Amino acid sequence: MSSVKNVINDSYKLMLLKDYLREAIKEAGFSGVDIQKTPTGTRVGLHVTRPGIVIGRKGSGIRDLTKVLETDFGLKNPQISVIEITKPELEPSVMCNRMSQHLARGTAFRRAVMWTMQTIMEAGAMGVQITTSGKLRGDRSSFEKHSKGVLPRAGHQATVIVSEDIVHVPTKMGLIGVRIRIARKERFIPEFELKAIKKEAKKVEEVPEEIEIIEEAQIDPTKPRTESEVIELEEKLIETVETFEEVEEELK
Repeated sequence: MSSVKNVINDSYKLMLLKDYLREAIKEAGFSGVDIQKTPTGTRVGLHVTRPGIVIGRKGSGIRDLTKVLETDFGLKNPQISVIEITKPELEPSVMCNRMSQHLARGTAFRRAVMWTMQTIMEAGAMGVQITTSGKLRGDRSSFEKHSKGVLPRAGHQATVIVSEDIVHVPTKMGLIGVRIRIARKERFIPEFELKAIKKEAKKVEEVPEEIEIIEEAQIDPTKPRTESEVIELEEKLIETVETFEEVEEELK
């Protein structure tokens, strides 16, 4: 087999693996997977929002997942490591999965779009763009594109600070595609920066220990444990979000 066919075959297997993990560990908030081949086996890094669900009780989840990766996907001696995502609202794959669940449950696509954009921007994103396409309203296929904030479209900055993901949602009307692009502030590389601004930034980074202790004490014990619980809580809040059509009717 030629090198070109090997690359195509590996890419196809990786696509199948991502589709499987997206559904298998959906409750853990799956974001992505990194695969590295080593002389002793294969290192598999899973990026999730809730590592405890993937690990399972006494490591049972990791053992079951290891068997599946070895038998069904042909990975030699897979060594799985679970990596926690600190800001799930800034990960396009996580937000695509959440929005797809809202659409599958019958939420209006514009309300889901407005809520997702609001959640991403409140988490500290520099910009967001959500594109929905498919059977949105009737029998005819259409698409809508909504954006908020600053989102580079081309150039080096676009490749560095912008990340995206695509998901397809089966609904009663038909198949709906969702594409989310997020620009993160911490990845932005300014071309020019003054020395005085650097000194001010260092002062801001120095946080006293007392503030850190207060933040730990304010952790909410009622935080949702799974992605399904997050979706159930968000469904009640989505109803309060105003769409563009409602705003237009109020202005008339």
